[in-house]
Amino acid sequence: MGAKGEASGQGGTGGGEGSGQRTSALSNYFRALRHRNFRLFWFGQLVSLIGTWMQSSAILWLVHRLTREPIWLGAAGMATFLPVLLFSLFAGVIVDRVPKRRLIIATQAVSLCLALALGTLTFTGAVTVHHILVVAFLLGTVNAFDMPARQSFVIEMVGAEDVLNAVALNSSVFNVARVIGPSIAGILIAGAGEAPCFFLNSLSFVPIIVGLASMRLPERPRRPRRPILQEVREGLLFTIATPRIRSILQAVAISSVFGITFTILLPVFADDVLGKGPRAYGLLLGAFGAGAVVGALRLAGRTSTKGSARLVALGMATLGLSLVAFSYSRSFALSEILLFIVGGAMVTQLATTNTLLQRLAPDEMRGRILSVYTFVLVGLTPVGSVLQGAVAQRLGAPWSVRIGALICILGAVWFVTRIPRWRAALLLQPLQDSAGAARPGPYPGR
Repeated sequence: MGAKGEASGQGGTGGGEGSGQRTSALSNYFRALRHRNFRLFWFGQLVSLIGTWMQSSAILWLVHRLTREPIWLGAAGMATFLPVLLFSLFAGVIVDRVPKRRLIIATQAVSLCLALALGTLTFTGAVTVHHILVVAFLLGTVNAFDMPARQSFVIEMVGAEDVLNAVALNSSVFNVARVIGPSIAGILIAGAGEAPCFFLNSLSFVPIIVGLASMRLPERPRRPRRPILQEVREGLLFTIATPRIRSILQAVAISSVFGITFTILLPVFADDVLGKGPRAYGLLLGAFGAGAVVGALRLAGRTSTKGSARLVALGMATLGLSLVAFSYSRSFALSEILLFIVGGAMVTQLATTNTLLQRLAPDEMRGRILSVYTFVLVGLTPVGSVLQGAVAQRLGAPWSVRIGALICILGAVWFVTRIPRWRAALLLQPLQDSAGAARPGPYPGR
């Protein structure tokens, strides 16, 4: 593609030059796909994540159908994310120790088996809310290892020069799946129940497993192993003692607990607040995902991390303001528009944060730092899920979302005042020397 773009750009006519420029601009958005390993990973993820979102949507609807109580939606969210809170920091050490491809294949295989089990229970009519909570807990345990492994694997596939684009493309495929998966789930649930969503999800893991097995990767040197608690402590101390890393993770924690967890209440909004059914629930999730896709593609065109602090703050503030408006909406069309904006704001904050952490982390500590990111983004979600469910039980779903959104707005104001000035030159420089080793103390940027 690059060669064709150059040839077009060298044509003697103005039209040829314009065509070459357009081709070059388009190629820039997808430049990480030049790497064969990343192509295999990216396209495999597309299929796998569609199945994952189908299953996630079906689980929440199944819990809602079986119980009709918002508190159980909060419990399902807690069961999914509590293992990340418990295990993600230890998982980061494992990610730094073992070949990441092998670990990801294992997590995908276990997820396949769990989806098959849940589908069988639902199809036979034997499923109870307690079965769902057990499966959700096991899936959360798998995710505690899978998420930091996937995130830290990106830079091994594309190198530091394309990691910004690769993270944005990963966000785009994640959110394309967020659009497609719930939409399919809504149709399947309305016509055939939840079980087909779980069975199709089990099949969706095959492409990513095959893609990972087909990769060609160089052997990476083994690093010395120390007691696991010592390595966990090293990762935490490095994160806490590095102001840029610490501050952006604090902002993620606020959005994770008080903002993003609004999704557990979407069945209530679709069914009770807006007076629609499972198809509307799928469409609401689809609108949220569509906004996230647009936000991710906008980030994919960026070539530097300059201005990233402003993007993090802007995404966080827009997330809060849009959710406040959504909590007041009683129009289905307006709610879809607002969720589209929420999705774009969310991915702007999170993908920018992920990119900064990828660039700032030393190679030998990247898994542990990204496990801290997983801890605050996903592991703290049980706290938010329980809070959202409890407040919704007492005050109603709109007030639950509204209160969390206002806290996100205050968090964005805090983030701006906490870091009034980020210098792009420092952000672009990884916290490691030219040999790839972490700089000895004191920690930079202190």
